[in-house]
Amino acid sequence: MNDARPRKRSLTLEGHRTSVSLEDAFWVAFVEMARAQGTSVNALAARIDRERGTSAGLASAIRVAVLRDLQRMAFAPEHDDARQADRI
Repeated sequence: MNDARPRKRSLTLEGHRTSVSLEDAFWVAFVEMARAQGTSVNALAARIDRERGTSAGLASAIRVAVLRDLQRMAFAPEHDDARQADRI
């Protein structure tokens, strides 16, 4: 996962094949995000695609969604409790 260059990833959105170029770190976080939400990568990508509008490409929209998800988790109160427990 040390490669910072984007790699093409195949997705199926609403029955249509497409691809996005994502760095390994974003892809791994995206797959984990889908797993945590109890959905498939394709379903999550389709939702992001529907919500992104026309101002951003799909790969950029996925990166932003991953970032927002990680920020939400980092600042969520339940994560503060878990961090406190780790210190004890």
